[in-house]
Amino acid sequence: MDRPHLTREELEPYWMPFTGNRQFKADPRMIVASEGVFLVDDSGRRVLDGLSGLWCCGVGHNRREIAEAVNAQLQTLDYAPAFQFGHPGAFALASRLKAITPVGLDYAFFTNSGSEAVDTALKMARAYWRLRGKSGKTRFIGRARGYHGVNYGGVSVGGIPANVEPFGPVLETALLSSTLLPENAFSRGIPAAGLELAEELIALIARFGADQIAAVIVEPVVGSGGVVPPPLGYLERLRAICDENEILLIFDEVITGLGRCGAMTAAEVFGVVPDIMTLAKQLTNGAIPMGAVMASAPIYEAFMNAGAPQHLLEFNHGYTYSGHPVGCAAALAVLDILEQEALPQRVAKEAMYFEDVLHELKGAPHLRDIRNFGFAGGLQLAPMEGDPTRRPFEVAMRMWHKGFYVRYGGDIIALGLPFIMERNEIDSLVTALGEVLDELD
Repeated sequence: MDRPHLTREELEPYWMPFTGNRQFKADPRMIVASEGVFLVDDSGRRVLDGLSGLWCCGVGHNRREIAEAVNAQLQTLDYAPAFQFGHPGAFALASRLKAITPVGLDYAFFTNSGSEAVDTALKMARAYWRLRGKSGKTRFIGRARGYHGVNYGGVSVGGIPANVEPFGPVLETALLSSTLLPENAFSRGIPAAGLELAEELIALIARFGADQIAAVIVEPVVGSGGVVPPPLGYLERLRAICDENEILLIFDEVITGLGRCGAMTAAEVFGVVPDIMTLAKQLTNGAIPMGAVMASAPIYEAFMNAGAPQHLLEFNHGYTYSGHPVGCAAALAVLDILEQEALPQRVAKEAMYFEDVLHELKGAPHLRDIRNFGFAGGLQLAPMEGDPTRRPFEVAMRMWHKGFYVRYGGDIIALGLPFIMERNEIDSLVTALGEVLDELD
Protein backbone atom coordinates (compact mmCIF):
# COMPACT_ATOMS: atom_id res chain seq x y z
CA MET A 1 0.00 0.00 0.00
CA ASP A 2 1.32 3.42 -0.95
CA ARG A 3 1.51 5.63 2.12
CA PRO A 4 2.77 9.10 1.19
CA HIS A 5 4.87 10.79 3.85
CA LEU A 6 3.68 14.12 5.19
CA THR A 7 5.77 17.17 4.40
CA ARG A 8 7.16 19.42 7.12
CA GLU A 9 4.55 21.98 6.14
CA GLU A 10 1.79 19.43 6.67
CA LEU A 11 3.25 18.34 10.00
CA GLU A 12 3.66 21.83 11.40
CA PRO A 13 0.09 22.87 12.41
CA TYR A 14 -0.40 20.03 14.92
CA TRP A 15 0.90 20.99 18.40
CA MET A 16 1.53 17.48 19.72
CA PRO A 17 0.95 16.51 23.38
CA PHE A 18 3.81 15.32 25.60
CA THR A 19 6.11 15.35 22.58
CA GLY A 20 9.30 17.09 21.60
CA ASN A 21 7.58 18.71 18.63
CA ARG A 22 10.78 20.02 17.03
CA GLN A 23 12.50 16.64 17.14
CA PHE A 24 9.44 14.73 15.97
CA LYS A 25 8.76 16.99 13.00
CA ALA A 26 12.37 16.65 11.94
CA ASP A 27 12.17 12.83 12.17
CA PRO A 28 8.49 11.74 12.22
CA ARG A 29 7.33 8.39 13.55
CA MET A 30 3.95 7.89 11.92
CA ILE A 31 1.55 5.07 12.84
CA VAL A 32 -1.07 4.32 10.20
CA ALA A 33 -2.59 0.97 11.21
CA SER A 34 -2.65 -1.64 13.96
CA GLU A 35 -3.67 -5.22 14.56
CA GLY A 36 -3.37 -7.43 17.63
CA VAL A 37 -0.11 -6.59 19.39
CA PHE A 38 1.37 -4.73 16.41
CA LEU A 39 1.40 -1.17 15.13
CA VAL A 40 2.11 -0.42 11.47
CA ASP A 41 4.12 2.63 10.43
CA ASP A 42 3.87 4.63 7.22
CA SER A 43 6.49 2.48 5.52
CA GLY A 44 4.52 -0.70 6.22
CA ARG A 45 6.74 -1.96 9.07
CA ARG A 46 5.09 -4.01 11.81
CA VAL A 47 6.14 -2.67 15.22
CA LEU A 48 5.54 -4.70 18.37
CA ASP A 49 3.51 -2.62 20.81
CA GLY A 50 5.28 -2.85 24.16
CA LEU A 51 3.02 -0.35 25.95
CA SER A 52 -0.50 -1.34 24.86
CA GLY A 53 -0.83 2.00 23.06
CA LEU A 54 -0.56 4.25 26.12
CA TRP A 55 -1.43 1.54 28.68
CA CYS A 56 -4.91 1.34 27.14
CA CYS A 57 -5.10 -1.39 24.46
CA GLY A 58 -4.69 -4.49 26.60
CA VAL A 59 -7.08 -6.70 24.65
CA GLY A 60 -5.20 -5.97 21.43
CA HIS A 61 -5.70 -3.52 18.60
CA ASN A 62 -8.62 -3.45 16.20
CA ARG A 63 -10.80 -5.96 17.99
CA ARG A 64 -13.75 -6.79 15.77
CA GLU A 65 -16.14 -7.01 18.74
CA ILE A 66 -15.43 -3.41 19.79
CA ALA A 67 -15.68 -2.08 16.23
CA GLU A 68 -19.01 -3.81 15.70
CA ALA A 69 -20.41 -2.51 18.99
CA VAL A 70 -19.33 1.04 18.16
CA ASN A 71 -20.69 0.82 14.62
CA ALA A 72 -24.05 -0.51 15.81
CA GLN A 73 -24.33 2.20 18.42
CA LEU A 74 -23.50 4.97 15.94
CA GLN A 75 -26.26 3.73 13.69
CA THR A 76 -28.77 3.62 16.58
CA LEU A 77 -27.99 6.50 18.95
CA ASP A 78 -24.92 8.57 18.21
CA TYR A 79 -25.40 11.00 21.09
CA ALA A 80 -27.83 11.60 23.92
CA PRO A 81 -27.83 14.68 26.18
CA ALA A 82 -25.94 13.83 29.34
CA PHE A 83 -27.77 16.31 31.60
CA GLN A 84 -31.30 15.48 32.85
CA PHE A 85 -31.67 12.64 30.32
CA GLY A 86 -30.21 9.15 30.08
CA HIS A 87 -29.74 6.22 27.73
CA PRO A 88 -29.68 2.49 28.53
CA GLY A 89 -25.98 1.96 27.83
CA ALA A 90 -24.80 4.22 30.64
CA PHE A 91 -26.90 2.39 33.22
CA ALA A 92 -25.78 -0.99 31.89
CA LEU A 93 -22.12 0.03 32.09
CA ALA A 94 -22.50 1.44 35.60
CA SER A 95 -24.01 -1.87 36.72
CA ARG A 96 -21.19 -3.85 35.11
CA LEU A 97 -18.54 -1.69 36.80
CA LYS A 98 -20.27 -2.04 40.16
CA ALA A 99 -20.12 -5.81 39.71
CA ILE A 100 -16.40 -6.00 38.91
CA THR A 101 -15.01 -3.40 41.32
CA PRO A 102 -14.63 -4.10 45.05
CA VAL A 103 -17.78 -4.42 47.13
CA GLY A 104 -18.85 -1.00 48.33
CA LEU A 105 -17.87 0.97 45.24
CA ASP A 106 -21.45 1.05 44.03
CA TYR A 107 -21.82 4.21 41.97
CA ALA A 108 -20.23 5.21 38.65
CA PHE A 109 -19.79 8.79 37.44
CA PHE A 110 -18.59 8.96 33.84
CA THR A 111 -15.94 11.28 32.41
CA ASN A 112 -13.97 11.51 29.15
CA SER A 113 -10.48 10.65 30.39
CA GLY A 114 -8.35 9.70 33.35
CA SER A 115 -7.42 13.33 33.94
CA GLU A 116 -11.08 14.27 34.17
CA ALA A 117 -11.78 11.27 36.38
CA VAL A 118 -9.15 12.46 38.86
CA ASP A 119 -10.45 16.03 38.94
CA THR A 120 -13.97 14.66 39.39
CA ALA A 121 -12.82 12.51 42.31
CA LEU A 122 -11.14 15.49 43.98
CA LYS A 123 -14.24 17.68 43.59
CA MET A 124 -16.40 14.83 44.84
CA ALA A 125 -14.24 14.48 47.95
CA ARG A 126 -14.32 18.17 48.80
CA ALA A 127 -18.06 18.45 48.23
CA TYR A 128 -18.68 15.35 50.34
CA TRP A 129 -17.01 16.86 53.38
CA ARG A 130 -18.92 20.13 52.94
CA LEU A 131 -22.16 18.13 52.95
CA ARG A 132 -20.96 16.45 56.13
CA GLY A 133 -20.51 19.86 57.77
CA LYS A 134 -16.71 19.70 57.61
CA SER A 135 -15.96 22.40 55.07
CA GLY A 136 -12.42 22.86 56.36
CA LYS A 137 -11.38 19.51 54.88
CA THR A 138 -10.03 20.84 51.60
CA ARG A 139 -6.39 19.74 51.48
CA PHE A 140 -5.22 16.73 49.47
CA ILE A 141 -2.25 14.45 50.06
CA GLY A 142 -0.53 12.94 47.00
CA ARG A 143 2.78 11.17 46.59
CA ALA A 144 6.11 11.93 44.96
CA ARG A 145 6.45 10.34 41.49
CA GLY A 146 2.67 10.00 41.36
CA TYR A 147 0.91 10.79 38.10
CA HIS A 148 -2.76 11.75 38.14
CA GLY A 149 -3.29 13.30 34.74
CA VAL A 150 -2.67 16.83 33.59
CA ASN A 151 -5.70 18.87 34.64
CA TYR A 152 -5.10 21.34 37.46
CA GLY A 153 -6.31 19.02 40.19
CA GLY A 154 -4.32 16.10 38.87
CA VAL A 155 -1.02 17.94 38.57
CA SER A 156 -1.57 19.44 42.02
CA VAL A 157 -1.73 16.05 43.70
CA GLY A 158 0.82 14.50 41.33
CA GLY A 159 4.45 14.19 42.26
CA ILE A 160 6.19 14.92 38.97
CA PRO A 161 7.66 18.45 39.18
CA ALA A 162 7.99 18.87 35.40
CA ASN A 163 4.21 18.62 35.11
CA VAL A 164 3.67 21.46 37.60
CA GLU A 165 6.53 23.96 37.45
CA PRO A 166 5.83 25.48 34.01
CA PHE A 167 2.33 26.56 35.07
CA GLY A 168 2.76 28.37 38.35
CA PRO A 169 0.60 27.95 41.47
CA VAL A 170 -1.86 25.06 41.60
CA LEU A 171 -3.94 23.54 44.44
CA GLU A 172 -2.38 23.48 47.88
CA THR A 173 -1.31 19.91 48.51
CA ALA A 174 1.34 17.91 50.34
CA LEU A 175 3.20 14.83 49.14
CA LEU A 176 4.14 11.56 50.75
CA SER A 177 7.60 10.32 49.82
CA SER A 178 7.99 8.01 46.87
CA THR A 179 8.29 4.37 47.84
CA LEU A 180 11.13 3.96 45.34
CA LEU A 181 14.04 3.02 47.62
CA PRO A 182 17.63 2.05 46.75
CA GLU A 183 17.46 -1.04 48.96
CA ASN A 184 14.62 -2.36 46.83
CA ALA A 185 16.57 -2.22 43.56
CA PHE A 186 15.90 -5.21 41.30
CA SER A 187 13.07 -6.45 43.49
CA ARG A 188 10.71 -8.88 41.83
CA GLY A 189 7.13 -7.71 42.22
CA ILE A 190 6.28 -6.30 45.65
CA PRO A 191 9.38 -4.93 47.42
CA ALA A 192 10.05 -5.81 51.04
CA ALA A 193 11.29 -2.46 52.37
CA GLY A 194 9.34 0.77 52.77
CA LEU A 195 6.26 0.07 54.88
CA GLU A 196 7.38 2.74 57.32
CA LEU A 197 6.91 5.39 54.63
CA ALA A 198 3.17 5.12 55.17
CA GLU A 199 3.75 6.61 58.62
CA GLU A 200 4.55 9.92 56.92
CA LEU A 201 0.80 10.33 56.60
CA ILE A 202 0.56 10.50 60.39
CA ALA A 203 3.15 13.28 60.40
CA LEU A 204 1.20 15.22 57.74
CA ILE A 205 -1.98 14.82 59.76
CA ALA A 206 -0.18 16.19 62.81
CA ARG A 207 1.11 19.10 60.72
CA PHE A 208 -2.15 20.13 59.04
CA GLY A 209 -4.81 18.52 61.21
CA ALA A 210 -7.20 15.79 60.13
CA ASP A 211 -9.93 18.44 60.04
CA GLN A 212 -8.10 20.06 57.10
CA ILE A 213 -7.43 16.96 54.95
CA ALA A 214 -10.08 15.77 52.52
CA ALA A 215 -8.36 12.80 50.90
CA VAL A 216 -5.20 10.89 50.15
CA ILE A 217 -4.76 9.90 46.49
CA VAL A 218 -2.28 7.30 45.29
CA GLU A 219 -1.81 4.91 42.40
CA PRO A 220 -1.74 1.40 43.88
CA VAL A 221 1.16 0.73 41.51
CA VAL A 222 2.82 3.89 40.20
CA GLY A 223 2.63 3.82 36.41
CA SER A 224 3.96 6.79 34.46
CA GLY A 225 6.21 7.76 37.37
CA GLY A 226 8.32 4.65 36.82
CA VAL A 227 6.32 1.45 37.50
CA VAL A 228 6.79 1.40 41.28
CA PRO A 229 4.90 -1.35 43.16
CA PRO A 230 3.98 -0.54 46.77
CA PRO A 231 6.01 -2.02 49.64
CA LEU A 232 4.48 -4.98 51.43
CA GLY A 233 1.66 -3.75 53.67
CA TYR A 234 1.92 -0.11 52.56
CA LEU A 235 -1.56 0.30 51.05
CA GLU A 236 -3.15 -1.50 53.98
CA ARG A 237 -1.47 0.93 56.37
CA LEU A 238 -2.64 3.98 54.38
CA ARG A 239 -6.19 2.61 54.54
CA ALA A 240 -5.98 2.16 58.31
CA ILE A 241 -4.59 5.66 58.92
CA CYS A 242 -7.27 7.23 56.74
CA ASP A 243 -9.97 5.33 58.62
CA GLU A 244 -8.59 6.41 61.97
CA ASN A 245 -8.64 10.08 60.94
CA GLU A 246 -11.78 10.40 58.79
CA ILE A 247 -9.84 10.95 55.57
CA LEU A 248 -10.99 9.56 52.23
CA LEU A 249 -8.68 7.24 50.31
CA ILE A 250 -8.69 7.56 46.52
CA PHE A 251 -7.09 4.92 44.32
CA ASP A 252 -6.13 6.19 40.88
CA GLU A 253 -6.53 3.02 38.82
CA VAL A 254 -6.46 4.69 35.42
CA ILE A 255 -3.50 2.45 34.52
CA THR A 256 -3.87 -0.44 36.96
CA GLY A 257 -7.59 -1.00 36.52
CA LEU A 258 -9.29 -3.62 34.35
CA GLY A 259 -6.67 -6.28 33.98
CA ARG A 260 -3.11 -4.98 34.08
CA CYS A 261 -2.39 -6.24 37.59
CA GLY A 262 -3.86 -9.68 37.07
CA ALA A 263 -7.36 -8.86 38.33
CA MET A 264 -10.07 -6.41 37.44
CA THR A 265 -8.56 -3.88 39.85
CA ALA A 266 -5.37 -3.49 41.83
CA ALA A 267 -7.58 -2.92 44.87
CA GLU A 268 -8.71 -6.53 44.50
CA VAL A 269 -5.13 -7.76 44.21
CA PHE A 270 -4.02 -5.95 47.35
CA GLY A 271 -7.23 -6.49 49.31
CA VAL A 272 -7.64 -2.78 50.03
CA VAL A 273 -10.89 -0.99 49.18
CA PRO A 274 -10.69 2.78 48.62
CA ASP A 275 -13.56 5.22 49.07
CA ILE A 276 -13.20 6.43 45.49
CA MET A 277 -11.56 4.80 42.48
CA THR A 278 -10.75 6.28 39.08
CA LEU A 279 -10.75 4.21 35.89
CA ALA A 280 -10.04 5.09 32.26
CA LYS A 281 -7.47 3.78 29.78
CA GLN A 282 -8.47 0.11 29.55
CA LEU A 283 -12.15 0.97 29.94
CA THR A 284 -12.68 1.21 26.18
CA ASN A 285 -9.37 -0.34 25.08
CA GLY A 286 -8.41 3.10 23.78
CA ALA A 287 -11.13 3.01 21.11
CA ILE A 288 -13.18 5.93 22.49
CA PRO A 289 -12.11 8.50 25.12
CA MET A 290 -13.82 7.60 28.39
CA GLY A 291 -13.21 7.49 32.13
CA ALA A 292 -15.16 6.65 35.26
CA VAL A 293 -15.16 7.44 38.96
CA MET A 294 -16.45 4.72 41.27
CA ALA A 295 -17.74 6.08 44.58
CA SER A 296 -18.80 4.36 47.79
CA ALA A 297 -22.40 4.29 48.92
CA PRO A 298 -21.81 6.69 51.87
CA ILE A 299 -20.40 9.30 49.50
CA TYR A 300 -23.28 8.97 47.04
CA GLU A 301 -25.88 8.98 49.80
CA ALA A 302 -24.44 12.15 51.32
CA PHE A 303 -25.27 13.94 48.07
CA MET A 304 -28.68 12.30 47.66
CA ASN A 305 -29.75 12.97 51.27
CA ALA A 306 -28.69 16.61 51.48
CA GLY A 307 -32.31 17.73 51.80
CA ALA A 308 -32.67 19.77 48.60
CA PRO A 309 -35.80 19.51 46.43
CA GLN A 310 -35.65 16.41 44.25
CA HIS A 311 -35.50 18.34 40.99
CA LEU A 312 -32.32 20.18 41.96
CA LEU A 313 -28.81 19.00 41.10
CA GLU A 314 -27.06 17.04 43.83
CA PHE A 315 -23.59 17.38 42.28
CA ASN A 316 -22.92 20.42 40.11
CA HIS A 317 -20.46 18.68 37.88
CA GLY A 318 -20.36 16.77 34.60
CA TYR A 319 -19.27 16.85 30.97
CA THR A 320 -21.07 17.11 27.65
CA TYR A 321 -19.79 13.66 26.82
CA SER A 322 -20.26 11.99 30.23
CA GLY A 323 -21.53 8.47 29.62
CA HIS A 324 -21.41 8.97 25.85
CA PRO A 325 -23.47 6.24 24.12
CA VAL A 326 -20.63 5.20 21.82
CA GLY A 327 -18.14 5.14 24.68
CA CYS A 328 -20.50 2.99 26.74
CA ALA A 329 -20.96 0.58 23.83
CA ALA A 330 -17.18 0.26 23.46
CA ALA A 331 -16.69 -0.24 27.18
CA LEU A 332 -19.36 -2.93 27.41
CA ALA A 333 -17.72 -4.78 24.52
CA VAL A 334 -14.32 -4.52 26.24
CA LEU A 335 -15.68 -5.88 29.52
CA ASP A 336 -17.19 -8.79 27.58
CA ILE A 337 -13.79 -9.58 26.06
CA LEU A 338 -11.97 -9.29 29.39
CA GLU A 339 -14.42 -11.65 31.04
CA GLN A 340 -15.04 -14.13 28.23
CA GLU A 341 -11.34 -14.54 27.44
CA ALA A 342 -10.37 -14.38 31.14
CA LEU A 343 -7.66 -11.87 30.31
CA PRO A 344 -7.00 -10.60 33.84
CA GLN A 345 -6.45 -14.22 34.85
CA ARG A 346 -4.15 -14.68 31.87
CA VAL A 347 -2.11 -11.69 33.03
CA ALA A 348 -1.88 -13.18 36.52
CA LYS A 349 -0.67 -16.47 35.04
CA GLU A 350 1.87 -15.00 32.59
CA ALA A 351 3.18 -12.21 34.86
CA MET A 352 5.77 -14.53 36.41
CA TYR A 353 7.16 -15.39 32.99
CA PHE A 354 7.38 -11.70 32.12
CA GLU A 355 9.11 -11.06 35.45
CA ASP A 356 11.67 -13.80 34.86
CA VAL A 357 12.50 -12.62 31.34
CA LEU A 358 12.66 -8.96 32.30
CA HIS A 359 14.98 -9.57 35.24
CA GLU A 360 17.39 -11.44 32.98
CA LEU A 361 18.47 -7.94 31.90
CA LYS A 362 20.09 -7.37 35.30
CA GLY A 363 23.72 -6.54 34.71
CA ALA A 364 23.10 -4.88 31.35
CA PRO A 365 24.96 -1.61 30.78
CA HIS A 366 23.38 1.59 32.12
CA LEU A 367 20.69 -0.29 34.04
CA ARG A 368 20.15 0.84 37.64
CA ASP A 369 16.92 -0.95 38.50
CA ILE A 370 14.21 -3.25 37.17
CA ARG A 371 10.68 -3.15 38.57
CA ASN A 372 7.61 -5.14 37.63
CA PHE A 373 4.07 -5.97 38.62
CA GLY A 374 1.49 -7.79 36.52
CA PHE A 375 1.99 -6.81 32.90
CA ALA A 376 3.85 -3.58 33.77
CA GLY A 377 7.61 -3.19 33.88
CA GLY A 378 10.06 -0.36 34.38
CA LEU A 379 13.76 -0.06 33.60
CA GLN A 380 15.58 2.75 35.40
CA LEU A 381 18.62 3.96 33.50
CA ALA A 382 21.77 5.73 34.61
CA PRO A 383 21.84 9.32 33.33
CA MET A 384 24.08 10.58 30.58
CA GLU A 385 26.44 13.27 31.78
CA GLY A 386 24.75 16.66 31.47
CA ASP A 387 21.35 15.32 30.40
CA PRO A 388 19.59 12.73 32.60
CA THR A 389 16.67 12.42 30.16
CA ARG A 390 18.72 11.63 27.06
CA ARG A 391 19.47 7.93 27.53
CA PRO A 392 15.82 6.76 27.80
CA PHE A 393 15.06 8.76 24.65
CA GLU A 394 17.95 7.09 22.83
CA VAL A 395 16.78 3.65 23.95
CA ALA A 396 13.21 4.28 22.80
CA MET A 397 14.29 5.60 19.40
CA ARG A 398 16.62 2.67 18.79
CA MET A 399 13.87 0.29 19.82
CA TRP A 400 11.49 1.93 17.36
CA HIS A 401 13.96 1.47 14.54
CA LYS A 402 14.33 -2.19 15.53
CA GLY A 403 10.55 -2.63 15.35
CA PHE A 404 9.50 -2.21 18.99
CA TYR A 405 7.50 0.53 20.70
CA VAL A 406 8.28 1.33 24.35
CA ARG A 407 7.62 4.41 26.49
CA TYR A 408 10.37 6.70 27.67
CA GLY A 409 10.16 9.48 30.24
CA GLY A 410 12.50 10.91 32.85
CA ASP A 411 15.03 8.17 33.61
CA ILE A 412 12.62 5.34 32.81
CA ILE A 413 11.76 2.95 30.01
CA ALA A 414 8.26 1.65 30.68
CA LEU A 415 6.64 -1.52 29.39
CA GLY A 416 2.91 -2.22 29.51
CA LEU A 417 2.28 -5.47 27.67
CA PRO A 418 -0.99 -6.17 25.87
CA PHE A 419 -2.81 -8.85 27.83
CA ILE A 420 -2.78 -11.10 24.76
CA MET A 421 0.98 -10.94 24.16
CA GLU A 422 2.57 -14.37 23.69
CA ARG A 423 5.79 -15.55 25.34
CA ASN A 424 7.83 -15.45 22.13
CA GLU A 425 6.80 -11.82 21.66
CA ILE A 426 7.80 -11.01 25.25
CA ASP A 427 11.14 -12.69 24.55
CA SER A 428 11.74 -10.65 21.40
CA LEU A 429 10.85 -7.38 23.15
CA VAL A 430 13.17 -7.94 26.10
CA THR A 431 15.97 -9.32 23.90
CA ALA A 432 15.83 -6.15 21.78
CA LEU A 433 16.06 -4.02 24.93
CA GLY A 434 19.17 -5.90 25.98
CA GLU A 435 20.73 -5.39 22.57
CA VAL A 436 20.02 -1.66 22.62
CA LEU A 437 21.48 -1.25 26.12
CA ASP A 438 24.63 -3.06 24.92
CA GLU A 439 24.88 -0.74 21.91
CA LEU A 440 24.64 2.52 23.84
CA ASP A 441 27.67 4.51 24.94
